[in-house]
Amino acid sequence: MEYDKNPLTPHLQIYKWQISSLLSITHRITGVINAIAISLICIWFLFTINYEKILFENILNSFFGKFISVSLCWTFSFHMLNEIRHLIWDAGYGFDQKIAKITGYTTLILSFLLAIIIYFLGVSL
Repeated sequence: MEYDKNPLTPHLQIYKWQISSLLSITHRITGVINAIAISLICIWFLFTINYEKILFENILNSFFGKFISVSLCWTFSFHMLNEIRHLIWDAGYGFDQKIAKITGYTTLILSFLLAIIIYFLGVSL
């Protein structure tokens, strides 16, 4: 059996990047980040029951804490909006390349806007 004549399997270096492939990869990554974040938030709440809340408030008020808060707002916003996009696809709509590109960019832009809105609503409370 000769393997030299078999074609190579296409991979990421051959394909041209599109908004749908970028959002698909990002959707998977944010799903993992959100699962880890929810677990850590639950552990965080258990620690606040047993330890002083001042320590945790200092962490949240630091630059690192604010960065993590805004980042998690974005990952949750992006994942939610992209999942709505996938549900529309499951209903059989939005497969046209032009519509898929428009909804992809819309998802990306709205996720940043929603993250900012959620963060500022949380800060104002």
